[in-house]
Amino acid sequence: MFYPASRGEIDPFIVMQVMSDAVKREAAGDNVLHLEIGQPSTPAPKGVLEAARFALYNDKIGYTVPLGMTKMREKISSHYRKWYDIDVSIERIVVTTGASSGFTIAILSALEHGSRVAIASPGYPAYRNILKSLGAQVVYLATDEKDRFQPTLPRLEKAGKLDGLIIASPSNPTGTMLSENSMKEITRWCQLNGVRLISDEVYHGIDFGQRPVSALESNPDAIVINSFSKYFSMTGWRIGWIIAPPELMSSVERLAASFFISAPTISQFGAIAAFDCIEEAQKNVARYALNRDILLNELPSTWLDDLVPADGAFYIYANVAKYTSDSRKFCQRILTEIGIACTPGIDFDPSRGHATIRLSFAGASEDILEACKRLKAWL
Repeated sequence: MFYPASRGEIDPFIVMQVMSDAVKREAAGDNVLHLEIGQPSTPAPKGVLEAARFALYNDKIGYTVPLGMTKMREKISSHYRKWYDIDVSIERIVVTTGASSGFTIAILSALEHGSRVAIASPGYPAYRNILKSLGAQVVYLATDEKDRFQPTLPRLEKAGKLDGLIIASPSNPTGTMLSENSMKEITRWCQLNGVRLISDEVYHGIDFGQRPVSALESNPDAIVINSFSKYFSMTGWRIGWIIAPPELMSSVERLAASFFISAPTISQFGAIAAFDCIEEAQKNVARYALNRDILLNELPSTWLDDLVPADGAFYIYANVAKYTSDSRKFCQRILTEIGIACTPGIDFDPSRGHATIRLSFAGASEDILEACKRLKAWL
C-alpha cells in the first residue's frame, strides 16, 4: 500500500479554505464580503491589458529563456534605480512564476537541507510550509506589538545558530514595516553572522506615509523577492522576480529551468508595461489608504478595538481574545451568520493565533463600510 510522502505533511493554507467556503456560499446565493484574501479587487492596469492583448495576437507566446525576457529584466533594473536609487544588474534578476516560485527557488539555491531558518510569528503561512516541505527547520520569532511584529536583534540573538532569515516589510498579516535603521541593523547582523537573508518585498509601493526600505539598500548580498500581484493588481497573472547575489545565479537559473521552464510569457509581456502604469497603481493605493482609515475609525465602534495600524500592505490584524479562544470557529461564525469572509490568526501564528483575525481592505470601499456595519450589529 502506498502513502503520501512526508514532504506534503504541512499545515493547511487556511485562507484559501476560507475563500473556497465563501465562494460556495456565494454560489448558493449569499451576499459575501471578501475580507479574507490578499487580492486587489481591481483588474490589472489598462496598459498591461493592452500589452498582453497585442502580444496575444502578434506573438507566438512560446517559452522564454529561464531567466525571463531581457526587456522584462531591464525594466526591473530600471525600477530599482528609480525607486531605491540602487543599481541592480540584469545579470542578477530572474523573472519568476509569481513570488511563490521565487521563494522555492531562493530556498533551494541558498540553503541546505536541515538549515535553521527564522521567520517572524505571526507571518505569512507559506514561508513555514515551503521551508518544511524543502527540509528546513523553521525557527519562530514570537514578535509582538512592542516589536511592531518585526524581528529584532535581541530575538535573533536568542534564536541560536541560524542559517537563514526571512523578513517581510510591509508584512503579512500585520502590515508593519522595518524602519531604515532597523533594516540596516538586521542586514548587518546577518552579514556578520553568516545568515542568508531573504527579503519579501511583495507589498512595496503600498504604504501609508513611511517608504518601505529594500534590503538591497544596506545588504547587496540579500535575496529579494517581489511580485506584480499586489501593487499592480496582477495576482492571477502569476508573475514576479528574484534578485540574487552573483554566486547563486547559476543554481537559480538551473532550478528555474527544471522546475518551471520559464515564467508565463503572456504575463511577461503585460508586466513589461506595468512599470508605465504607476499613476493607475497609485490610485489603488489611495483607495487602500481610505479603506484603512475606515477600518481604524469604525472597528472600535464594533468593539474590535485592539488593532495593529498597518504601515503598508492592506491588512488589519485584530485581537479578538475577549470574544473567542478559537479564531477559526469565530471566522466560520462571521461568514455563516453575517456573510463576511475573514482569516483566522491561527493561519499566521500557530501558537498564539487562536485569539486574532486578519481583515483585508484590498476591496471596494463600500464593501469595507458594509462590513463594519454588519460587524457592529453582530457583535
